[in-house]
Amino acid sequence: MSCQHHRIVVPRTARYYTLGERTGAEEIWFVLHGYSQLAAGFLKWFEPAARPGRLIVAPEALSRSYFDEKETRRVGASWMTKEDRDHEIEDYVRYLDLVADEVIGTFPPQPRIEVHGFSQGAATASRWVAYGHQVVSRLGLWGGTAPPDLDLERLRSSLRNGSILMAIGDRDQFLTTQAVRNEQARLSGIGLAAVVRTFSGGHVIDRSTLAAIG
Repeated sequence: MSCQHHRIVVPRTARYYTLGERTGAEEIWFVLHGYSQLAAGFLKWFEPAARPGRLIVAPEALSRSYFDEKETRRVGASWMTKEDRDHEIEDYVRYLDLVADEVIGTFPPQPRIEVHGFSQGAATASRWVAYGHQVVSRLGLWGGTAPPDLDLERLRSSLRNGSILMAIGDRDQFLTTQAVRNEQARLSGIGLAAVVRTFSGGHVIDRSTLAAIG
């Protein structure tokens, strides 16, 4: 007798954090953390980008786990794994759309929207912009690139006259400057202009670069 595979869609509780006042905000940044991070700590990286009229929203990935097994038992979250990846992608795109709907629904005029993702969150941000239902003015990829299997035509249609920022530290241990240049060429091949900013540092979101782009 063989086991049978089944799936079920379930409601669950998720959390997100905000920086800035909703009242009077004309611009919303959605910022997606990297692998093993939590949204509250990640949002602190974006403090240099905070200003009047801008609301910064950090959703937390749905899968939490212990990432340090010794005394600290540090908890972090991840957006997906290779296991049942297609459904995990569908789940987080749907989840991020729900977060955006809740946040944006409180604004009478349509605000300007940016999406920034770091490391694993860069791939997540790219997929959400491509397959979600928000129209985005700028996509920021920090220490990461768009997934190689992403439908770039879908990404281009969701950006609509928008731009892509790619930021990488010159000592990033997970991504080389050449890989970013190759990604820039891949994006430009379908008419997406990506601006590359290199900063002095490692696999992080650089505060001075963040302040300069905002």
